[in-house]
Amino acid sequence: MACAAAMLGAVGIEAAANAKDSALSTSGLPIPRYVSLKSDHVNVRAGPTKDNDVAWIYTKAGLPVEITAEFENWRRIRDSEGAEGWVYHSLLSGRRTAVVTMKAKDDLAPLYDSADIQSAVAARLQAGVLAQVKHCATGWCHIAGDGFDGWIQQQRLWGVYADEKIN
Repeated sequence: MACAAAMLGAVGIEAAANAKDSALSTSGLPIPRYVSLKSDHVNVRAGPTKDNDVAWIYTKAGLPVEITAEFENWRRIRDSEGAEGWVYHSLLSGRRTAVVTMKAKDDLAPLYDSADIQSAVAARLQAGVLAQVKHCATGWCHIAGDGFDGWIQQQRLWGVYADEKIN
């Protein structure tokens, strides 16, 4: 039985890897793509079935993750720290979120009143701050979160592709 489960897991991983190479996946959506966690309890498994062990559990809804492959109703995800695993599709949301990234953890990212480096600084955000992505264009994203709302340079976010447009 364990051998059959391992075999199914290997088949699933191979099929999912092949899905990654195609422009569209079984869901009809592009791979890779960013989504967020829907729940504050998300089991991440070693493979794309419930027979696979839970590798770890996310405990914060809204965290951005990148879907890197699909197999049936399972999604292989990667988080901002590079950890990868499989999650059941219903635990993911199309709502876009991002985390602030900085070269040095102690640096602060300026959040501006408008999409212009000359505009007033509305806040300074630490690396790891979670934000809802409202809009992105021409290298800037309008984000909001607990106690802040403003514009940040797109390169400062993990959860949004370089030059990606979000309406």
